[in-house]
Amino acid sequence: MNQPGAQSLRALVLAPNGRDAPLTVLPLKEAGIVADICADLASLSDEMKRGAGLAVIADEAVRTIDLRPLLDFLEGQPPWSDMPIIVLTHRGDGPERNPAALRFGEILGNVSFLERPFHPTTLSSMVRGAIRGRRLQYEARARLEEIGERERQLQSALTVGRLGAWSLDVATMIFHASETSRNHFGLSGNNEFSYEDLRRAVHRDDLGQMTHAILQALTSGEDYVIEYRNVRPDGSLHWVDVRARALRDSSGGVVSLAGVSSDITERKNLELEREHLLGELAVERAALSNLTRTLEQRVAERTGELTLEVAAREKAQEQLLQSQKMESVGQLTGGIAHDFNNLLMAVMGNLEILRKRLPGVPGIRRLIDGAMQGAQRGASLTQRMLAFARQQDLKTVSADIGALVSGLRELLRRSLGPQIVLHLHIEPELPPAEVDAHQVELAVLNLAINARDAMPDGGAIHICVDQQHIEGEDGLQPGTYLRIQIVDTGCGMDSATLGKAIEPFFSTKPLGKGTGLGLSMTHGLAVQLGGHLKLTSELGVGTVATLCLPMATRPAVEIESPVAPSWSNRTATILVVDDDPLIAMSTIDMLEDLGHVVIEANSGERALEIIDGGQDIDLMMTDQAMPGMTGIQLVEIVRSKRPNLPVLLATGYTDLPTTKLANLPRLSKPYRQAQLQAEIEKLLDIA
Repeated sequence: MNQPGAQSLRALVLAPNGRDAPLTVLPLKEAGIVADICADLASLSDEMKRGAGLAVIADEAVRTIDLRPLLDFLEGQPPWSDMPIIVLTHRGDGPERNPAALRFGEILGNVSFLERPFHPTTLSSMVRGAIRGRRLQYEARARLEEIGERERQLQSALTVGRLGAWSLDVATMIFHASETSRNHFGLSGNNEFSYEDLRRAVHRDDLGQMTHAILQALTSGEDYVIEYRNVRPDGSLHWVDVRARALRDSSGGVVSLAGVSSDITERKNLELEREHLLGELAVERAALSNLTRTLEQRVAERTGELTLEVAAREKAQEQLLQSQKMESVGQLTGGIAHDFNNLLMAVMGNLEILRKRLPGVPGIRRLIDGAMQGAQRGASLTQRMLAFARQQDLKTVSADIGALVSGLRELLRRSLGPQIVLHLHIEPELPPAEVDAHQVELAVLNLAINARDAMPDGGAIHICVDQQHIEGEDGLQPGTYLRIQIVDTGCGMDSATLGKAIEPFFSTKPLGKGTGLGLSMTHGLAVQLGGHLKLTSELGVGTVATLCLPMATRPAVEIESPVAPSWSNRTATILVVDDDPLIAMSTIDMLEDLGHVVIEANSGERALEIIDGGQDIDLMMTDQAMPGMTGIQLVEIVRSKRPNLPVLLATGYTDLPTTKLANLPRLSKPYRQAQLQAEIEKLLDIA
């Protein structure tokens, strides 16, 4: 605390008459009191402004002059200051007997009167008392300045901290709040507001908590600390932090609450967002923990799935390789069969001519018949090879499969022998199938004989005929198929044997007991008809051969037995076109033996030269596969020149190009003279 200086505690003396002023100052200085003499009232006022402890004024100095300068100074004093003044009066002129002096005291304020003559000690004592009072005023000033500084510091702290100050008077329940605090509570104006006004500003969800906290502070005197939401007049929501301390009276009762408030909306929103993020993080951690716990299981499951996928892929690749292998074998087999057919064509044609021309030579007929039987067996072998390669010429009809299999009963019994028990199971009223009836009969007979050979000690064969709906398996289109199953109780096959069973020339029979083409022929027939052959087998249990055949879209027709043709003795001029000299020679010999006139051409170009030469021709017979120009191409050109000329296509191929001539009359190689004669007679009749 700052101590007042000597100048602030000096005594100013105004006594203008005679030696009154020096005589007044002398005892004061002797008493150790600083004292200064002022010449007039204006000088006194100026010195007071510079600082003084009190003024000693003789009443005659101010009785008749203007006191305004002195009064202006006194009226302008700060609240803490009340300048003491000692007025020196003459005996009998005191305030008790002199009303003018009394009014003078009322005007000047803090006035004391001292009658003259006075004892120096009395004057010194009065001056000392006035200085002590003045010193207390200075101390009050210092305290007020300190309080003011603290208030300014507090206000600065409140401003920097965005705090508002408030208090609640318990007796009236009236709030006193700073402007900042009013904004925190969502209240406006400078008027006082009540406890109920404050309650109306609190969010209804927080009102109970706030009411309980403030009542607890008022009744127990505990500190009031709470966070809640206020709703401002514009409807916006704000969080406030309110803190207060209870103030007590001398009896210990709570008389008021004084505290601060702050807007914590931003912090609260961040906390809520943080809590939300922590909640999400907890969920993610739980999910991650669950993921970690189940990772091993899911890895095992996925590994199992991948193993199955790899196995399925390997199986598909194996099936693809097997399919490609079978396709390659089929193409090779088909090519060999076609070439073999051409050779057999020359052999069989020449043997038939020899049989006619050497009928009476001893022993020759037997040799020719033996050679013809061997050639016919070779022709049958090539037909099986073509069946496997799906290149045989099929004549499909709408056939009753149940009747077809039932009609094979006696033939099967004779073929299977007495040690085999045959059971037929045919579902009634089956729809017809689109098949080559003769080839299906051969396929069923082949499968039954294979089943018999798998049961050398006897057994049972069940042949079941029914229909089955297939959902696109084994390469088939989805739909209903006719199914023939041949089930035996034989030795069965292992997986390696089963995988090769339908390959051509593969056989488990002893040498000379089979060609290995039975199953391959049946497989090729089924695929060519639009069905499939499926084999399932187990060692020691038996084998099931399932032949699926497509349904027909037309009514079934009765399979008629072939009728022997009747021959005429007519002759014709026939143009034979073939690039193979052996086949051409054999064909020409058979035609000339029948009495026809034959013109030979070894290519399509040569045949066109003969046609363009104007030669009379009744029929043209041509091969399909020739260099330079195929048979179909030749026929297209000939038809443009001679549209009514009959044409016979002699070939071993069935996969002819798709043209309007694809349905030309055909004679499949190898053919015999009787077949050749029948086709020529048919075409000449039509012509």
